[in-house]
Order: sequence, then structure tokens, then C-alpha cells
Amino acid sequence: MFVRDGMSTIVLTIGPAHTLRAAARLMSARQIGAAVVIDPETSGLGILTERDILMSIGAGQDPDTEFAGDHLTSNVVFATPSWSLADAATAMTRGGFRHLIVLDDGEVLGIISVRDIVRCQIHEAQRTEELVG
Repeated sequence: MFVRDGMSTIVLTIGPAHTLRAAARLMSARQIGAAVVIDPETSGLGILTERDILMSIGAGQDPDTEFAGDHLTSNVVFATPSWSLADAATAMTRGGFRHLIVLDDGEVLGIISVRDIVRCQIHEAQRTEELVG
């Protein structure tokens, strides 16, 4: 299976000026753990995760005055739709993160999480069981 088979194509995008509280509200409403941060001034991409928000709050910072652009996950790794799920899992394990932005020719196509990979693996195992059993 490939990243394109498991990725979510509905991606929450926010700007770097969103407060951490606003980002957390949007992420919570959609029951997701990450938002893609797009900076229109630099055409840059980043990712803000629930862990980034938690670390800021744990450090005593105010989520109403802290901005997403100042708390992006460092060393972002981007996947392509043609990566295998094993490649994505390996990149996540090596980097110590749970989400990858999926790009094709610089365009955001989706996001894949550890949860997506596990869901695909379970689905594949169930299909194999049905065929064998």
C-alpha cells in the first residue's frame, strides 16, 4: 500500500498568525492532531501538531498570545503519494513525529498520520484473513 491509499485529503490549513488557542480549537473541532501552516508571504509550509501546542502550554506560554508560526515542528519531512506506507512509517519513526505532509510538485495533496497507517494495516490484515479464511 502507498501513502496515497491512506492519506487524508481534507487538510486543515492555517496561517502563521493564528494563535495557538485558535489552532487548537480548529484541530479539536475536526478531531485531528495537526494543521498545515501556510505562510503566503514566504510560500513556506510547516506543520503545527498537538504536541507543539502542549509543549508551549507546558512551558507556561499563553495560547492566546502565542502564534502558530512560532511553534512549528522543526525538520519537517514531506512524503509523496508514491511512498510506501513502510517508507512513511520509517520516516516518522526516525524523525520522532506522527504526521507527514503529502506533497506532489510542491502542492499539498494531503496528510498522513500514524493512525492512518495503522488503519490501513488493519484493513489489509482483515482483507487477507477474509481471502484465506
